[in-house]
Formats: sequence, C-alpha cells, structure tokens
Amino acid sequence: MTTPVRNVVLVHGAFADGSGWRNVYNDLTARGYAVTIVQNPLTSLADDVAATTRALNRQNGPAILVGHSWGGTVITEAGNHPNVAGLVYVAALVPDAGQTTSEQYAGFAPTPDFVIDIAEDGFGALNPDTFKIGFAADLSDEDAAFLRDAQVPINMSAFGTTVTTAAWRSKPSWAVIATEDNAFDQAMLFHMAERAGAEITTVPGSHAVYVSQAKTVADTIDTAARNALRNRA
Repeated sequence: MTTPVRNVVLVHGAFADGSGWRNVYNDLTARGYAVTIVQNPLTSLADDVAATTRALNRQNGPAILVGHSWGGTVITEAGNHPNVAGLVYVAALVPDAGQTTSEQYAGFAPTPDFVIDIAEDGFGALNPDTFKIGFAADLSDEDAAFLRDAQVPINMSAFGTTVTTAAWRSKPSWAVIATEDNAFDQAMLFHMAERAGAEITTVPGSHAVYVSQAKTVADTIDTAARNALRNRA
C-alpha cells in the first residue's frame, strides 16, 4: 500500500486547453511518470467529468488526478473513480457536494482584472485586453498571447451546476496556491484548500502558475504520488 503511484492525469480549467500543461508534462515524464492530459470540451460539468473519466478508465493502476482552476471542480466530481489515489488542486476551485462553482465566490473579494466576456450563446471567454494581467501576469508577452489566442470558451452554465460528490472527502489532497493569482481572492483559495484538508504549497505566480511554476507544480504532484497510498493505508 506504500508503493508510489506512477500515473498522473492532468485536467485543465476554463478558458484554456491541455497544451498549457506541457512543462509539467515534460518534468513528470522525465521523472518516470506516465502522464495523460485531458481535453475538456468545456460544454458542461457532466461533459468535462465524462472526458476525465474516460482518461481515468485508461489508467493501468492508481493515478494522481490534478486540476487547474475550473479543473478543480471537475476533479472533485470525477475523483471518486477507483483509479484515483489522490487529488492535486492547482490554483483551483474546491467545491463541496451540494455546492456550485459560483457559490465558492460568495463573501470573498472581487477580482476586477479577471474579465469574462459572455457571448449570446452563453459561452464565455476572457477579455483579450485584460487576459495577461488577469490570467498570466508572470508570463512573457509571447507566452501570454499564445494562451490568450488558444483559449477555449466555456459554457457559463457549468459554473451554476451543483457538484454531487466531493472526492476530497475520501481521498488525500494537495494544493498549490499562487500568491499573485488575479483570478481568485487569496482568502478564497486558502478557505477551499483548508476545508478539504489539503497539504498546501504557496509559490509566487499568476493564475497560470501551472505554466510559470511548472517545477513546483510537478514537485507537488510527485509528493502526492509518493504519499497518497500511504495516507490511505
């Protein structure tokens, strides 16, 4: 039961796709991990959970399930899969069962630099003029522009969908919190992670901490992989 987990499944958030995980992927595979990157359709919570479940079904053993931002909601719902040994939340939402993503913001400070433009079809994308400061303030102009232009709009109704199960209630959790995250109030991030009993790592970085601080994120995933089954023993 103390054998390290060797599989990792990475789940991106809203306004993004799986390409942002490239540096984390390179680091983890160099350490010998088998890494799968989920491509969320961002059409609904159910659809994103289904995409994550398909990835988990392909694992040949226990896995660490990692979510960035909205991906935290996704792994909270999908993380009860039997192949999930532990959860890692990266600048991520950590709702409880019976809550929606939107409800996590109640009582916390607004983030005026994180501007979502909502189209007539109900899908939202980050405003291009504020994208860098809101999402990727610590990246180069070129890297921030790539993320901006590669972003995938999300069906905004997903944020109002109730989570039915909270995997962190039965699985060990870790969290990476970026200290210059302009997408979430810091108090909100700590509140969610502490409620989940997550082992918290703080690091200077923007909401795109999974890009800018890939080594810290990979180190946290490595720690989770080495300890998840021990914590469950």
